[in-house]
This record gives sequence, C-alpha cells and structure tokens, in this order.
Amino acid sequence: MSRSSSSGLSQRQLRVGEQVRHVLSNVLQRGEVSDPVLEYSVLSVSEVRMSPDLKIATCFVTPIGAIDSDAVIKALNAHAKFLRGRIAPQLRQMKYMPEFRFRLDTSFDNFSKIDALLRSPEVARDLPHPHDDEDDGDGDGGTDGGDGGSD
Repeated sequence: MSRSSSSGLSQRQLRVGEQVRHVLSNVLQRGEVSDPVLEYSVLSVSEVRMSPDLKIATCFVTPIGAIDSDAVIKALNAHAKFLRGRIAPQLRQMKYMPEFRFRLDTSFDNFSKIDALLRSPEVARDLPHPHDDEDDGDGDGGTDGGDGGSD
C-alpha cells in the first residue's frame, strides 16, 4: 500500500519534482540550449510531476509571448537528453536521472476562461457587489435590521 496525498502524489514525488523544476528553470534561464525556436522564447516551468519511481519527469511549460507554442514544446522534447545531461550534476543525490517529457501547460488558459466566465453579465448579476457589504451607518455592521434591538 502506497502512502499518497489526496492529489495522488507522494511527498517525495512533490519534493523531487520541485527540485527538478528549480534546476530546469535555471538551465533554461541561462540559455544553454542552442535552438532557434528556444533562443527568443521566454519559458515558465510551472510544474514538474514525477512518476512514482522517479524515473520520468513530466515538465509543464508555458511559452510566454511565443507565437507557436507547439514548436517550443517540440524543440524542448528534441533537446530533452541534452537537458538531462546539463541537470544531472546538480541533482547528483538522485539514484536515477529522470527522463524528461515536456508538455504544454494549459492551466493559465483554464484560469482565463474561468475569469471570463465570472465576468460575464449572466454570472456577474448573481455575485455580491462590493457596495452590498458596506456598513449602512447604523452601527450594526451593515445589516438592515434598524437599531439591532428586539421589539
């Protein structure tokens, strides 16, 4: 029986994933990969999910301002072995160096869709407005009950 959190990932997977994310971000930030697609791309590594045996690292990346996100992901996957070699010295405490797989992170798109939905007129009319929570000046914390006492 494995010990795992409600998200399905163990504490070890989460910890190692965060270490890999940090090191990978540093390598990408330094521009150590020579590829014309990646050269002018600003990348955000939002999450690295480790497999239970820690041998596969799925890296969720968001190209910021890139026109062709798929080309960026394809270039990263093409250079995965090179990146693995550049990262290995910084993660030498790991028994096995994970294989890298890059995926497009669509969570920001999902957040945008939810935000747009919450701002739509159909939903906005059902949400409380900021002036609804204001104090009405009678000292009872904004309730419309008059003096707040019993009759």
